[in-house]
Amino acid sequence: MSDAAQPTAADVRAAADAVKAALDRHLEAVERRAEGATDGGEEGALDTAVYAAFDDLAAAGEAYDELLYEKYDEVTPFEIPGGDSMPAYTGPEVPSALTVLIRRDYTVVEPHRLLAQAQRVTDLDPDSADDETAGSSAGSSVHAALGVLFGEYEADEIATRHKEFGLDEGDSTLWVSAADEPSEPGEWLSAPFDQADPERVICRFDVSSVFDETDFEAFDED
Repeated sequence: MSDAAQPTAADVRAAADAVKAALDRHLEAVERRAEGATDGGEEGALDTAVYAAFDDLAAAGEAYDELLYEKYDEVTPFEIPGGDSMPAYTGPEVPSALTVLIRRDYTVVEPHRLLAQAQRVTDLDPDSADDETAGSSAGSSVHAALGVLFGEYEADEIATRHKEFGLDEGDSTLWVSAADEPSEPGEWLSAPFDQADPERVICRFDVSSVFDETDFEAFDED
């Protein structure tokens, strides 16, 4: 803002109130989606409402943060990732092929559980381990155990049952990107993520602890 249009205390207060209202709308949308999932509601429409409420909350938080800094030279203790982190889409309007890129981060918090699960898998199915991890070694090496478990289970099942395997979830993201044509078999296997183009991302879905509503408790009034 220019010196001729400095925000007033009332402007900052109004922006804070807007964040509180946006936070309430976001939580209501999340709750409606949770209720709809059990009542057979339209999942797509419920997801869209949550995404829209998230965008509104991000915009309100950014506006408040800017006014707070302009007026008081202070900042909020959090940052809401906004939709403008991705460049504008430049891919085809009707893509003929899609590429789905997924990243999930985990922390190994209970190695003994990981090792025990891998050993159980190889005991039940010795063919699940390669020559290097055959026999007892699958349950004695974290590297070998990870190879057994991720070779035995689909990535989505690992994500669903991660606690059983001694893992703790970190951030995750899924990008749906437009492609000009289907890839040839084996074409990108040597470098699967090198051709990721943010300008061709049709939609993305992120999961992170920074999105937790508890991050906004500073806005609650006594």
